[in-house]
Amino acid sequence: MIIQLSNGVSTNELTAINDTLKKIGYKGTPVQTQKAQYIVGIGKREFDIRELGTLPGVSDIHRVSDDYKLVSRKWKVKRTVIDLGDNVSIGNSHLSIMAGPCSIESEEQIQATIDHLIANGVKIMRGGVFKPRSSPYSFRGLGEEGLKLWHGLAKKAGIKIVSEVMQMSQIESMYDYVDVFQVGARNTQNFNLLDELGKIDKPVMIKRGISGTIEELLSSAEYVFSGGNEKLILCERGIRTYERSSRNTMDINAIPILKEKSHLPVIADPSHGIGLREFVEPVALASIMAGADGIIYETHQQPEKAFSDSQQTLDFSESERLCNRARKAFELRENF
Repeated sequence: MIIQLSNGVSTNELTAINDTLKKIGYKGTPVQTQKAQYIVGIGKREFDIRELGTLPGVSDIHRVSDDYKLVSRKWKVKRTVIDLGDNVSIGNSHLSIMAGPCSIESEEQIQATIDHLIANGVKIMRGGVFKPRSSPYSFRGLGEEGLKLWHGLAKKAGIKIVSEVMQMSQIESMYDYVDVFQVGARNTQNFNLLDELGKIDKPVMIKRGISGTIEELLSSAEYVFSGGNEKLILCERGIRTYERSSRNTMDINAIPILKEKSHLPVIADPSHGIGLREFVEPVALASIMAGADGIIYETHQQPEKAFSDSQQTLDFSESERLCNRARKAFELRENF
């Protein structure tokens, strides 16, 4: 159960609410976010919901049977919209496109990508400065200095930044330079990191784990929400299966299921989802038709020279075509 408290709820009112919870055999956990104050009640006993709903200080009350209560759609009918400022939002009635290289490599590369994004009406640039690589000998990013360089050029152009945070110690140093913190597939169940991201006031995009279930993704989001951060985005990026003809198996099914189960925006990552450049576009379009609020993909001026993930990275002409077709697919979906 979720109890949404009134603005300015008094100490006496909170005491009465918690006493009533104990009386009916429920454990109450307080949650204070940027937007509201809640109590998440856990218990199994049946009771008349009016015992709590009529108490002073209670704004609303909802029965939610899911383990992931705060990110569940069962209590929040209106979908969450993530406002990045400057008329850039995610989850609204338009398609969000996020694109950029796998790794931030140089000033020249950053500027070329920004110019490409601006020419195609894309307001959010993705890129990695701390790269989790399977091999310790692969390029692992330019780090904090690369992020500062990127931020300066992006801010001047009015471009928002989404970049991956690898560990708790990086949050503070990255905070002033990113608009969206990305939690990568390898860190989706790094609960210490998720707890810390719950304490900040910036959006967090959580990618599905390499072999994670839909419920595990939602539970990861619940960690951040319960920590105090409602600004959450879910990302389907494919899962590892026994199939070896593509990098991952893109779970298109997950997109409408996540939209049904949660009020959070859902983004699709076709680059990691299939890992093959020639199939990124059809997977992206299929994801949009399945209900995705946006796509995030990799693009580079010369993919064959990219420091990482060249095999799944679109060149700028392919990226331009995807932007145009993605918007047409979204328009077609909305007009069904």
